[in-house]
Formats: sequence, structure tokens, C-alpha cells
Amino acid sequence: MSYSSSIALSMEKVAFISIFDMLKIGVGPSSSHTLGPWRAAQRWIAALKQDHVFDKIKKIQIHLYGSLSLTGKGHATDIAAVLGLCGHDPVTINTLTIGEKIDFIKANSELHLDKGIIVPFHFEEDIVFHKHFLDFHPNGMMFKAVLTDNSTYESYFYSIGGGFVVKEEQENENQNLPQIKPFPFPIHYATELQNYCEKEQKDIAEIVLANERTLRSDDQIDAALASIWNVMLESMYLGCHTDGKLPGGLNVSRRAANMNKKLLAENFEQYQNKEQWLNTIRGTEVRFRQILQWVSCFAISVNEVNASLGRVVTAPTNGSSGTLPAVLMYYLCIENHQAGFEEIKKFLLVSGEIGSLFKKGATISAAMGGCQAEIGVSSAMAAGALCFLMGGSTAQVLMASEIAMEHHLGLTCDPVAGLVQVPCIERNAMGAIKAINAAEIAIESDASKAKISLDKVISTMWETAKDMSSRYKETSKGGLALQVMHTDC
Repeated sequence: MSYSSSIALSMEKVAFISIFDMLKIGVGPSSSHTLGPWRAAQRWIAALKQDHVFDKIKKIQIHLYGSLSLTGKGHATDIAAVLGLCGHDPVTINTLTIGEKIDFIKANSELHLDKGIIVPFHFEEDIVFHKHFLDFHPNGMMFKAVLTDNSTYESYFYSIGGGFVVKEEQENENQNLPQIKPFPFPIHYATELQNYCEKEQKDIAEIVLANERTLRSDDQIDAALASIWNVMLESMYLGCHTDGKLPGGLNVSRRAANMNKKLLAENFEQYQNKEQWLNTIRGTEVRFRQILQWVSCFAISVNEVNASLGRVVTAPTNGSSGTLPAVLMYYLCIENHQAGFEEIKKFLLVSGEIGSLFKKGATISAAMGGCQAEIGVSSAMAAGALCFLMGGSTAQVLMASEIAMEHHLGLTCDPVAGLVQVPCIERNAMGAIKAINAAEIAIESDASKAKISLDKVISTMWETAKDMSSRYKETSKGGLALQVMHTDC
């Protein structure tokens, strides 16, 4: 069975996806190539302990396959897997210390597994890059331990996009979700979401919130959403105040800081923190050109942080992490200066649900569907959420999401040198602009006369993904990745 049909069968069994599975806090530059392998390593360590073999390990190897191998070094897959084995967590690790931790491992040729036992580990030898693809999914990896009795303990994992990780033998992609009881409003299709809203006389945010209450209390939901927004705002602020070049060898210059400084002019640095920065932007005069510049600045800033192994929020992936916060920031700074946490909460609830529709019906993995699965989905999420905050009906919200994705169909993933920089960073800005435009078009439209439904565009995206050449699915073997070489940079 091919990996496309395997995943398609698996997706049919997806029952409940929380918005907190779509919006995860993690470390860049890639949710599928960095966050996923990191989480897989943590799960493997937990399995070793559960099977009472952790203390018997004398050697470890990491094997990467397919896209994880072809673009793994540029995406820091090797670094992420090692950090996961060492017991560090992507949500809490001080990202400024990542370099020194990896340097220590390389210099001493040893791993401190889960911050406990020490095993020999040679970075260049014990991380093996295999160019061939495994059948189940293009993002495959295997962790192998040699025990003191010379037996081996190995497990295969697959990073399927957005930080989700599965094992081939487990059909349910959401094996780690707390399945306490079914959602009151199980949703697989956009039409179901719309029907619930009409039948229950609730808006999308209310339906999504009712489902989330199955898993968490209101206080827990609010705290988690506040943490997500805090990381989004922090990544924008950090990106807008950091100069220099991005790591990786392409010598890509950071642009967000200069854009921010020019746009604020005499108001630059008349603030002490990210919240004051937001309010300073609210106080500036903004015309159409400045709106384009600000939205681009917000998106680019996040993805420059992401490209530097900084902390961002998957939305739905790390590679597309700049689109959603840029559009939300646009709403807060341009559309509604009085907006606060309640508007942020609704935006995140709606966007997360829209993202889950794409995960259930198609994919959010660039290795499966190209960049339409990342920037296309993020743009659709942002368009629908913005339309909701602007007063759009449920039908108009779904229409906005459809419009945004419709105009990303077929978008390839062809990262130059395997880095999430060119063309990835600018694509987030383009996705954000398209999202705003899609929301505006939908607001001014009679959604009952829409020719294409969101469900149909999701299905079309999946069919397009299956038809797309593997060269354009995060392998750096086609498109711009071949046309632009290191020597050009």
C-alpha cells in the first residue's frame, strides 16, 4: 500500500481533533521535520522506560528516511531528535541554549538520555540519513538502541505534519488525545459545522468551545489560548527587533526589524515590551500601502524567528506559523483597536477548527501535499477567523476559507537548500494578504450563491496533493530548490 492510500485510510478514522492539536507551541524551523521528530524521540524514551529497558542501553542510533533525510539538516531534524532523546521539551527549552547543548554533545561524543544515563553518541555517525522513502509516509524515522545483552530495541515513527506523530501499526492519528468522552458536536466536514450552527443557533466559536469543554475546563482553555497568543506576539516582537542573518548558509538577511523601524519612524522604541509595542502600532497612521507593509512585517518576523530555531506556534505548521498571527495582529492593530482577549480567543477557536477540517479531509503535511498543505491551509484558517471577527455569517466564514485555499491550490514545497527560508518566509506574508482579501470578498458576498464549497476545495486539495510529483513535496529536488544554488546566495 502506498503512503498516500495508507494515510487516506487513517484519516477516515479521525474522530476528534482539538484546536490545541492544530495550534501547538514548539521550536522551529519545521513542525513535521523538527517538532515531530522531537516528540517522537520523547515518546520513544517513554516506551523504553515502560518496557524496563532504559537502564540497559549501551548505544543509540537515529535513522531518517525520505523527506526527513533529504531536507533534514536544513530543517534541524537531527538536532530536534537528539534534544528529544536528551529530555528537553520544545515548549519550555531556552532556545538560546540549543547551540551550546548540541556543541557539547558533538565535543564529548555522548548523550545524556532523558537527562539521566550517559551513552556514547557520535553525531556524524549515529544519525543515519537514508534517501529512500518508507511506504507509510514520506517523513519516516527509526530509533534503535543496542542493549547490554546485545539485543536491539527499535521503533519506527512517522511525522505527518503539524507536529503530529504516529506509528504505522496504529491507525488512529490522534492516539495521544485524551478520549474522555465524544465531542457533543463531532465534525468531519464543513457542512456538518454549518448544520450544527444553524440547528443549535450558535456561532462557530460557540460550537468549537462546546467541544473543547469535553477535554478541558473553561479556565484551562483560556489559559492555553492565552499562552498561544503570548508566544505568537512574542515571536512577532522578537522578529521585529532582531537584526543580522539567518543561520544555515544561505546568508538570508533578516528584514522584519528594518521594516518595523521604518514603519514606526519617530515612534520606534517608544515602548518597553511587546504589549506596549502593539499599542504603539495602533496609534500610528495607516494607509493601504502601510497595511500591506505591516501585515508582511508581522508574518516575516515570525518566520525569521522560526528559521532561527526560535519558539513559534504551529498554525497549522511551523513553516506556515507567520500567517495566522499576522492576520490576527492586522485585526487588532487596524480593524479594531478595542479588541482584546475575547476577540483573540474567538479567532483562535475558529481558525483551529478550520485547520482541523483540512487535517481530517486532506493533509497539513508539505511532504504529503506540497506548500498548499501549509501556507494554503494557514491562509484558509486566517481568512475564516478574520471573517468571523468582522461579523461574517457561518456561511461567509466557510466561504472565506474556501476562497483562500482555492487560490493556493497546487502550491509546491521547494525549499532552497532544505531550509525553511526561501521561499517559505515570504510565502507566509503572501498567505496573510490573501487571507485578508478572501475575508473581505466573502463579507461582501451572498454565500448561498457560492459555486465552490469548502468541503469541495478540501477534497480538491487532497486530489491535487496525490497528483503532485514527489519532487515538489519538501524534498528540495525540484522547483526553486534546483534553480537557486548556494553559490547564488
